[in-house]
Amino acid sequence: MGAARTSVRRRRAVPWLVLGLWIAVLAIASPFASKLGDVQRDRAVDYLPASADSTQVAKIQERLPGGEATEMVVVYHRDGGLTAADKATAAGQIDRIAGAHTLTGEPAGVPSRDGTTLMYPVASTEPGTDEKARDELVNDVRDIAQGGDGLNVDVGGSGALATDAAEIYNSLDGPLLYTTVAVVALLLIIIYRSPFLWLVPLFVAGMADYLSMGVAYGLNQWFGTSVSGQSSGIMTILVFGAGTDYALLLVSRYREELRRIERPYDAMVAALRGCGPAVLASSGTVAAGLLCLLAADLNSSRGMGPLGTVGVLCALVAMLTLLPALLVLLGRRVFWPLVPRYGTQPKVRRSLFSAMGSSAGRRPLTVLAGGAVLLGALALGTLNLPGTIKQEDSFTSKPEAVAAMETLATAYPEQGTQPISVIAPTDRADAALADIRDTGGVESAERGRSGDGWTEISVLAAAPPQSPGETRTIEDLRDRLDGSYVGGASAEQIDLKDTNARDRLIVVPIVLLSVLLILVALLRSIVAPLLLVAAVVAVWGAALGIGGLVFGPVFGFEGTDPGLGLLSFVFLVALGVDYGIFLMHRMREEALKGAEPVAAALTALRTTGGVIASAGLVLAATFAVLTNMPLVQLVELGFVIAVGVLLDTFLVRTYLVTSASVALRRKVWWPGRLSREPEPPVPPKEPEPVTASAH
Repeated sequence: MGAARTSVRRRRAVPWLVLGLWIAVLAIASPFASKLGDVQRDRAVDYLPASADSTQVAKIQERLPGGEATEMVVVYHRDGGLTAADKATAAGQIDRIAGAHTLTGEPAGVPSRDGTTLMYPVASTEPGTDEKARDELVNDVRDIAQGGDGLNVDVGGSGALATDAAEIYNSLDGPLLYTTVAVVALLLIIIYRSPFLWLVPLFVAGMADYLSMGVAYGLNQWFGTSVSGQSSGIMTILVFGAGTDYALLLVSRYREELRRIERPYDAMVAALRGCGPAVLASSGTVAAGLLCLLAADLNSSRGMGPLGTVGVLCALVAMLTLLPALLVLLGRRVFWPLVPRYGTQPKVRRSLFSAMGSSAGRRPLTVLAGGAVLLGALALGTLNLPGTIKQEDSFTSKPEAVAAMETLATAYPEQGTQPISVIAPTDRADAALADIRDTGGVESAERGRSGDGWTEISVLAAAPPQSPGETRTIEDLRDRLDGSYVGGASAEQIDLKDTNARDRLIVVPIVLLSVLLILVALLRSIVAPLLLVAAVVAVWGAALGIGGLVFGPVFGFEGTDPGLGLLSFVFLVALGVDYGIFLMHRMREEALKGAEPVAAALTALRTTGGVIASAGLVLAATFAVLTNMPLVQLVELGFVIAVGVLLDTFLVRTYLVTSASVALRRKVWWPGRLSREPEPPVPPKEPEPVTASAH
């Protein structure tokens, strides 16, 4: 009796203890979570490759007198040609800007040949590296520079573009979170068909997101991990997407156990034992894949690795501790009206996944070949992907800085309007200036600030910004100027493209190897992990190919972000293997119980198919939220991942992996013990005949 009472007390105390610990942890994390936005940085140097010329230029400019310069271009334009009054208005407004702010040099107007446009390059070191001060400067310049009566005035340049981008990133947090919560809530209501149950995992995901914000802030303070608008947004998506996936798997298994076990506490313990290894391996795979981004040279990619890992691990901890505690405390009634009664059996229905499994089981090689051909055909769409996107094309809605850039591109078709920044050693600055002026494609070059042993030289190319001609000029300057650095907005785009290509060659093999090793350890096999990895790579190629078919013709995008290939690969491989783990782990569980290979595969699909489909829909929907954001790079990334997850859920896991497992039979577990045929039972020994003894 004493042992029984102790067991009952433990069942009652443990959930309350877990809940109390979570309240304490969230109370500790609260002050830090609220500060995450304060350390978010979206300057160019926060995205640039760590070792590139343009990064070195940005860092050295911070040490020059006055610090980093905010460069703008005030553009005055009238379709029929600027009048004398327009020019006087422009000169007066520029004088007011110079009087209100400390500018580097005296702004001089540059008229276009057709007389429709007048541009004034303006730069100031007042803000330095303070993004808020930069935004205040740009907005104040915009308040002063006003048009009217047919005179259009726009403020562009790298500083204004950074301000517009920061405004968009800062506006993402609220809509991104609210939209994600709304989408997940709607899907959970449909999946659970309960007015109460959906609230529990959604609440737990919200707590995990809040905790992840506090941990992310701590990483920034202790280890200098970079936090950008993109990485913090992806972290939120991962918390809700991956966390809800883990919740769906746990709740589904818990519902099964409640029919077998009377007490909710004991049923939850059994559920955790049953699906815990798969959830741990799944989250470990995602975390390992994301941490591989630390090998990237691109700051934005490298910073996304730790933040994404924090999101996944916080979701894991919440779903394996807080969610079980709340479900146990709420009891069976949380499932109302579909309450799983003890000792009952669920209604047997012929599900979609049973039908899919049957077709895969009858003709596995045909299904496998057809699926492989389909994925290969879709992957050919990558040949239609548009080239690297330009800065002015990276917004789905046109901000003022982009409008200014478009006006400049039209009015000055054969002239550079965006300065190239060269940083040369001061003792060789004169020689560098002479070499720059002798370089083909250079329109003009002027010496600027000096300090800390370096001198700044502002260069204008003869070709328009981000054109092939300007790219050749930048490359020629880098080849010619030994010991100097060439940066600026256009140089940054070149470095982003080159570094992403380099990072793909390094990060992709590391991701594949780390994921493969985790799968080998979990499944005790080599063939099954190779099958899952090959499947997710095929899904990535097909999803990227679908993107190539729609980005230009349907969405009207002028290019793709250089990091799309790498980031979509990491996310699709890491997240896609999740569903393979759920399926293969259940298949292995059935095989260990003695089921034949075909029966084990079909049973695994029948029992996990619904959960995998639900999880895939939730994860795809959370990433699809990004397609509603005003930045092309986020739209493209969200689209490719969402499409990839759907392909993985409804084609690869249900048909191709099941078909391959049926076709390979026990060989899928090679070289583990499950790959060997069970030894036939030894027949019982016949008793020796008893003979009568002779007397």
